[in-house]
Amino acid sequence: MRKLRTILVPIAALSLVAAACGGDDDSDSVADDTSDATAEDTGGGDATAEDTGGGDATAEDTGGEATGGEDTVDATQSSDLTFHMITHSDGGPFWSVVKRGMEAACADLGVDCVWAESVNDPGVQVQLIDTAIAEGVDGIAASLPSPDQLIGPLQDAVGQGIPVITLNSGSNDYQEIGALTHVGQTEFIAGQGAGERFNELGATKIYCGRQEESNVALEERCDGLADTFDGEVVSEFVGLDADQTAQQNAIAAAFQADPDIDGFMGTGPVIAVSGLNASKDTGTTLAGIAGFDITPEIITAIDAGEIAFTIDQQQYLQGYLPILLLYLNVTNLNTAGGGQPILTGPGFVTPENAAQVSALVDAGTR
Repeated sequence: MRKLRTILVPIAALSLVAAACGGDDDSDSVADDTSDATAEDTGGGDATAEDTGGGDATAEDTGGEATGGEDTVDATQSSDLTFHMITHSDGGPFWSVVKRGMEAACADLGVDCVWAESVNDPGVQVQLIDTAIAEGVDGIAASLPSPDQLIGPLQDAVGQGIPVITLNSGSNDYQEIGALTHVGQTEFIAGQGAGERFNELGATKIYCGRQEESNVALEERCDGLADTFDGEVVSEFVGLDADQTAQQNAIAAAFQADPDIDGFMGTGPVIAVSGLNASKDTGTTLAGIAGFDITPEIITAIDAGEIAFTIDQQQYLQGYLPILLLYLNVTNLNTAGGGQPILTGPGFVTPENAAQVSALVDAGTR
């Protein structure tokens, strides 16, 4: 059985291959629609872990306990190969599913994995990458929310013979690093899909709220929305998910300041629900509310008809596939993607398929 240990630092199977490849600028290449997808819970968070004393203990996701500038590192140990997954995770509901996918891949392949999250601090993420390089890991999977700060350290890893795969954020920059591929969705294309749906809803002015100030992926989501939407889009940072009260108040203030706003898109699932609550608090009538990614709360709101849709990038695959691909590269010199990103989205969760997806959310794999 797997051994799980958690280390707090102050800074510092092959049974599943789902790879749909496409270029950054080709909307026809997008694969995977959640309305047609089914998933199997291969690594749910209810698995037990064997402790060092030989007894059985329940493994708990401790990633959400990090606060301030601290990051959490979770190591899954079992073999001679060690891979680090280093992300800007804040330990929230989206990233807990990414982590669960990583843990399932580690268990399926029998490799050691370290989960390291920077809590949206690119400086901490740089330090975590430098630490992984110094330890001589066998591979690094990393998100790339702040390319200006993170490309250099990841190039250093590649230069020292460590294979790198980017995930979640980085579809436009992974080739500059020399990464094997990128696993995620093309954010601009995902935003374009949202714009087309808002046109169908009859909105004329959309407030696109972002929950991270310096994440280029979130900016690309709003940019893609503006590209296909027939009306006006206002894109602003409105506060972190960690303080939903402040986030909700900021959105409410925007609604009250501009009565022409008749649509809201949150660039994450938590901020989408904040937008819904702000509209209720202010009595603002909107043609539609939408978000990105999946949490139980946003699925419930969609099923109730309060949120029109959310864009699903299947984050479980973003945890699972990089470990699988690193393992195949190290052990068999395999590569995948053909020089293009491996797309896990976008797909759309709507009232028509929300109940089906909800069951998978409850299983911990969506």
